[in-house]
Amino acid sequence: MGAILPAESSTEDCIRKRLHDASEGQPITAPVFAVYDWFVEHRSIDWPSLFALGLGQIMHADVIKYERPHLRIEEKRSMASGVERRDVWWITDIGKLHEYYIGEWRQEHLIKEPRDYAILQRALTGAVITASMEQFLRKDSVAGGNGITIAQLDRTPLQQIQIDYAGLEHFSMDLAVEQPELMELLELMNEQKLEEFRVVKKLPIEHIKLWENLSIETIGPLRYRQHLVPIYEKILDVLEGSGKKLQVHYDGKLQDISADIARLRFDGIDSLTPAPEGDMPIAEARRLWPGKFLWLHPSLSYYHKEKSELQHTFREMVRQAGPSRYCMMISEDVPPNWEQTVPWILEALNSANG
Repeated sequence: MGAILPAESSTEDCIRKRLHDASEGQPITAPVFAVYDWFVEHRSIDWPSLFALGLGQIMHADVIKYERPHLRIEEKRSMASGVERRDVWWITDIGKLHEYYIGEWRQEHLIKEPRDYAILQRALTGAVITASMEQFLRKDSVAGGNGITIAQLDRTPLQQIQIDYAGLEHFSMDLAVEQPELMELLELMNEQKLEEFRVVKKLPIEHIKLWENLSIETIGPLRYRQHLVPIYEKILDVLEGSGKKLQVHYDGKLQDISADIARLRFDGIDSLTPAPEGDMPIAEARRLWPGKFLWLHPSLSYYHKEKSELQHTFREMVRQAGPSRYCMMISEDVPPNWEQTVPWILEALNSANG
């Protein structure tokens, strides 16, 4: 693992300024191509050489701290077939929950039966939510002119339970029958999420991200409108008038809720991905969401193309995205042939609007 790396940028043409200008709707002459800080920290790649060519960084920082008086977390690390295993226990006075990971990947979720929702609710009850700018300021200092720092507020509760606590299959069955323990937990977590945004509203930050990881086929339009749209609207009401820009990480298929997205006051869609991973062509996304910032994640299949075809593909993305309010990003994975393709793309973007 490596540290987050700073990169030098000229004062006149720094990536931070280009992203800021793009987010404010100014015409884009050199589209930004940037990488998530997670990959810089966890992939052994010659990042300095890519930064020197013009690749930027998108930093993410926690700005919320939780004190949970009814929860104790214990961890144990061991080796399994040469790979690290990490066991985690959430312990409360009414029971405990267990999950474990092999390497980076979760193998077992905390929630395994309905009673577990009640244990998780006990773990979260009475939480004290406060702000902390420490990580944000540290990461923003490292980013310098080579990127921006975004305050991350995890996911909305429905997505967090589905992805992080219960898993898709178990969660889907419980949501279908509206398991009472699940619905009570959701009510508590939704209120705590709103409190997070009330706290963050007061901080001197501009960009906020929810890591929704949404592809609509995993939840369906009906449940999306029933459970996610209302909490989004309440969050956006909290932020109203603050100047804060909220983006949601929607990296999958979105056609079935494209009209809903148009109505919601999100500033941007993070990791918007064309087919085959997604189903929203860039031109259609721009037509339907003319005011939203498009954080464009190129399909991973693009990186298999030859140089001229790859560069043409990126220039076409630029054409479809329009004159402003977009950037390109490495957000789902680093292409294995990064040493060739990333420089090719940077070359193409530097001349895309020339």
